[in-house]
Amino acid sequence: MNDRSEKQTRTGKRRTLIVMGCAFAVMVTLVVYSPTLYRMFCAATGVGGAVRQISVPNKTANAADTTTQQGQGTPVSAATGGTGSPNGASPTVAEATSDDMVEVYFDANVAKGLPWEFYPEERMVKARLGEPVKVYYYAKNNSDETIVARAVFNVTPYKSAQYFFKIECFCFTNEKLAPGESARMPLVLYIDDQIHKDPNTAEVKDITLSYTFYRQSDLTDQEVSAARELKAGSDQKEAELSRSANIDLENDVRRQ
Repeated sequence: MNDRSEKQTRTGKRRTLIVMGCAFAVMVTLVVYSPTLYRMFCAATGVGGAVRQISVPNKTANAADTTTQQGQGTPVSAATGGTGSPNGASPTVAEATSDDMVEVYFDANVAKGLPWEFYPEERMVKARLGEPVKVYYYAKNNSDETIVARAVFNVTPYKSAQYFFKIECFCFTNEKLAPGESARMPLVLYIDDQIHKDPNTAEVKDITLSYTFYRQSDLTDQEVSAARELKAGSDQKEAELSRSANIDLENDVRRQ
C-alpha cells in the first residue's frame, strides 16, 4: 500500500470516529438535558419504552419518623390497582403480603464544579416487593450565589430497572438553591414483585439507585428565574404526599 492510500485510510477512519463521537455526544445531551427528548430517544431506539404508571394507596405520611429510627424503609400498603405487573394485572393480596425483600442502596454524587452537598439520609433500606417505601435525599448549596443544577438517575443492575418505580421528583428538571439554602427531598419507590418471577431477574436481591447533580451554566436571568426552587418544591411534594389518598409512581424502561 502506498503512502497516499495509507493517508486516505487514516483520514477515513478519523472521519468515522468523529461522526461516531458527535452522535454519541448528541445522545448523551438528550438524556441529560431533556426528559421529553430522552423518552423520544428511547422510543426511537428501543432503549426505553412508554412510561408505565401505577397508583398505590398512600400510608407513608406516618412512616417517615419510624423509617429514620429503624434505619430501614418502612413499607406501606401494597397496590390494589394499576399496571405494575407485566401483563397489566393488579397485584393480589397474597403478592402484597409476601415476605420477599430486596435491599435498595442509595448513592448521591455532584459533578465537578457544583459546590453542593448532596447525600441520601439512608444508605440502604429493605423494601418488601409490591409495597412502596419512602426515603429522603438532602441537598445544600454551600456557595454564596444561587445555583441551578439538574439531576439524572441510574438504577443498577440495569435489568432490574424495568421493575423499579418511583415518584416524579427532582430528576431531569432545573433545580435551584439560594446561597446556603438546603432541601430535604422525599422519594417514594416501589419494586414490582414480578422481579422475582422473571427468570432474568429472579436472583436480584439488591438494587442501587444513584443520582448525580450537574451544574447548569450560562443560563439567562429568565432561565434561572424559571428553574424550580428545590426547597419549596420538595416541601410542596412532601405536603402532597401527606394528604394524598394515593401515590402515583412511574417507570419508563421497556419490559423485556
